Amino acid sequence: MIRILTGAFTVPEIRKKIGFALLLLALYRIGAQIPVPGVSSEGVKALQESASFQGGGALQLLNVFSGGALSQIAIFALGIMPYITASIVLQLLQVVVPSLEKLKQEGEIGQQRITQYTRYLTVALAAGQSIAYVFLFKSLSGQAGEPLITNFNAGHVFMIAVSLTAGAMIVMWMGELITQRGIGNGMSLMIFASIVSGLPSGVSNWWQSGDQVFKVLMPFLALAVIAAVVFIQEGQRRIPIQYAKRVIGRRMSGGGQTYLPLKVNMANVIPVIFAASIMSIPPTIAQFVTKDPSNSVQELFRAGGWAYIGGETIFIILFTYFYTAVTFNPVEQADNLKKYGGFIPGVRPGRPTAEFLDRVLARLTFPGALYLAAVAALPSILFNQTTQGFAFGGTSLLIVVGVALDTVKQIEAQLMMRNYEGFLK
Repeated sequence: MIRILTGAFTVPEIRKKIGFALLLLALYRIGAQIPVPGVSSEGVKALQESASFQGGGALQLLNVFSGGALSQIAIFALGIMPYITASIVLQLLQVVVPSLEKLKQEGEIGQQRITQYTRYLTVALAAGQSIAYVFLFKSLSGQAGEPLITNFNAGHVFMIAVSLTAGAMIVMWMGELITQRGIGNGMSLMIFASIVSGLPSGVSNWWQSGDQVFKVLMPFLALAVIAAVVFIQEGQRRIPIQYAKRVIGRRMSGGGQTYLPLKVNMANVIPVIFAASIMSIPPTIAQFVTKDPSNSVQELFRAGGWAYIGGETIFIILFTYFYTAVTFNPVEQADNLKKYGGFIPGVRPGRPTAEFLDRVLARLTFPGALYLAAVAALPSILFNQTTQGFAFGGTSLLIVVGVALDTVKQIEAQLMMRNYEGFLK
């Protein structure tokens, strides 16, 4: 493994791509430590010590996704979440809006238009979140007795909101650059870097924990989650595809045999991220409605609580089915096979093929959805039985391992193009 990694860095093009991605990730982490102008350092400290960030609330989970930038009111406090949310919304709208579906079918030009719409929606989401967070953080810091904003007026609120929105745009731009010129998906790598940045504090909490059950259980649980993620992420159903021989001119071509891989978890980690975003809405709204940090809604939907785990599980299963249906169209796949002379042995081309693929996909999606829900929920359930909280739980491990696997596969593809032995045997 070390020899192969060394070989990857000996290829100039791959080395430049990896270096470029690491440079932008380092800049992203630096920006996550720079506070926006007009914010009091004492107020930020009081905010970090508030119950909303220390009691396992929804804001703590969002703070993990931002790498701690949210609790510091840094210029990158919003992170990449507005862009990811906008991307998911645009993908879902392509199913119900005919004009967007038509753009999707126009190839690269249509995809550029959709990307532009995604950017516009990201700006709107980031601006709305920025203003909402300013008032929310003012309320939280007021509960702690330390003002977050020294002069809370329209000018300062506008300046902070513009700074946070501009930071989200810079993060979006950096993520797209990593995708275009680096290795892996830039958006996923930024979430990966944000979550991993909290790993040292998580390990420190584990080591200093006085709960012996938690201390012994945590390493085995983490290894079990990692093994489950790798096993399911790599699992696939291979549908055999046979291509009929065709006479083109005076030559006969085709007649080959291949397979169509259907992954068990075709939705990847998107349902987990989307479910976490949805479950953060009720306690966030409750903090606006009442200033009591221990109100019933916030306590009910506390991250790691039973209501939160139950709601997250339901949303993960629903989004897994829905997102799989959006990303894989059995009718389109059947038409493409028929167009190029391919067929599944024992299944007639056309509509029977689409029905067969839909039936197989439904059977695969069910265990995939249960797997995502279990990996996200079981660690939280086990941690609830101990006296020690831990933010780096199943959801975070699921995202980190999934992104790492996808990145390794892309590096493997780059190496195989240059006659190097791959990472995965």
